[in-house]
Order: sequence, then C-alpha cells, then structure tokens
Amino acid sequence: MNMKINDTVLNKIQFTKRNEKENISVVGPVRLPIKQGDFEVTFQWYSWQEVAAGLSKEQMIEQLPQMNLAFGQQSSVLVYGDFKNADDAIVRMHSICHTGDIFGSQRCDCGYQLHESMKMIVEHGCGAIFYLANHEGRGIGLFSKSIAYLLQEDGMDTVEANHALGFEDDTRSYEDAIKVLEVLRKKPITLITNNPNKLKAMEAHGLSVDKHIPLWGGVTETNQFYLETKVKKAGHILTEKGGVDSEERSVLHEPRA
Repeated sequence: MNMKINDTVLNKIQFTKRNEKENISVVGPVRLPIKQGDFEVTFQWYSWQEVAAGLSKEQMIEQLPQMNLAFGQQSSVLVYGDFKNADDAIVRMHSICHTGDIFGSQRCDCGYQLHESMKMIVEHGCGAIFYLANHEGRGIGLFSKSIAYLLQEDGMDTVEANHALGFEDDTRSYEDAIKVLEVLRKKPITLITNNPNKLKAMEAHGLSVDKHIPLWGGVTETNQFYLETKVKKAGHILTEKGGVDSEERSVLHEPRA
C-alpha cells in the first residue's frame, strides 16, 4: 500500500456488518466548514460505502480506483457536538433531493428541511444529519422522478404519479443508515421528522428514540399540493409543535383550488 496512506487515515475507517456478504465502511470524521448566507459552522463529516465482507482497510483503499464510485451514490453524515457521549442529541434522516437541496426547487420542502435541520442541530448543541443518497424521489431515482414530475404537471399527486410508473408509495430503506448511526452513537436520540415511517423504522430496529420534532415551514403556492398529499396520504405529522404558523396550517388543511 502507498506509504502516504498512514495510520491517521486507517484509524478513521470503521467497519460494521451489513449482512453475511457485505460490511459497511464508515470513513470520518473529516472537518467540513460550511457557510450558507449568514449561517456558518464546522461539522464533522462522515461517509459510508458497502464493501465485501473480509476486506481489510488497506485492501479497500487499494481497490478504490476499480470501484467506479463516481457512477454510484454514497451517503453522508454531518455531526455536530459530542455526538457519541452527549445525553441529548437530535438527528435528521434526510433523503437526497437533487432538485430541492441543490437547485432550491420550490416543488417540495426538502431544501428547507435540510438547511433548517442544520441550524436546529447547531442551536441544540449536538446532533447529526444523515444524508441518504439512494432515496431520491422516495426511492425511485432522479430520472424516474423527472417523469413523475411531468405526470404531476398533468394533474396527478406525488403518490398517484409513483403508482402510474409502477412504483410503490415509498421504497426507501433506513437499515444502512441505522447501522451507521449505531457506530456513531449508542444513546437515545430525538428524531427530526414529520414522517411516521421513519419512527417505525427506528423502533423496528430496536433503536431508542426518545421523541421526535416535526419540521414544517416554507409553504408556498408551488409546494402546497405536495405537502397536502404528504399529510393526507402518507400520514405525515402536522402539529402545533412542528413550527407551522397559523396561516401555513390553514393552507395545508384547505382543499386545493
């Protein structure tokens, strides 16, 4: 192995079992300074990748040029504070949204939720954002999502569009993210989510979730129908505690014109 790959690097790689044939390799922390307008903070960044069981750290690094990782997607974790040891930590399991997170699309509330979660974690003093790269369009992928958007422009809601393309409502899995969470923290967490399925996934895995914090905001004319659908068809939690002001709540409860 290249002598430049020293123990400093190797000590920041951890393996955890994924299944009988694969491990998950977690790399980090990496110091990641972030600036978004007036919001400026340094997170500790982790990334993970599935690798063959039995592979050593050195062997994995040697195989990187042959793994063609640029043609796939890898997930990330942004950690703030003493995430391993703090008694109280908040966590956001955030599904990738290419259009909302990168371009600032107003067809959804994903970008708002991502950036607001970052601020909430910093204000809280301890937490983590899991950025889940294989969750685009609730698991259908970016290309399929673009076609689903065309169907929505023709009058379907987001659930109907997925069904029309032969997909289920939601095909996302949180299993790998939960395994990585258990590498980084053993104590209970508070989940930032409106989605009851995320809470069920944590509970099914035996993970201790003390409570959850709903996160609503930024309701606009262009994402109102999408948010209504999440509440009415996916059972997303809409509460006073969730940060929706009275005007936004009334909009979400009103039928679409």
